[in-house]
Amino acid sequence: MDERLKALEEEVAHLRKSVDDLSDVVARQSREIDLLTRRSAMLMERAAEAEAASSGAVPLADQKPPHW
Repeated sequence: MDERLKALEEEVAHLRKSVDDLSDVVARQSREIDLLTRRSAMLMERAAEAEAASSGAVPLADQKPPHW
């Protein structure tokens, strides 16, 4: 019985380590996704500004559809 309990405790310790490692990975990926989302929005804004500056018109993405 003692060996079985020891084996279970070792398995729980390994599983806890795995969960902690995965939690760290998820947290890091969440920060990276947030950063990439902000950068993407900034690039889209710059592209819209450049389009507006070069054509002098409202970018298509900002125009209302004709049926509105």
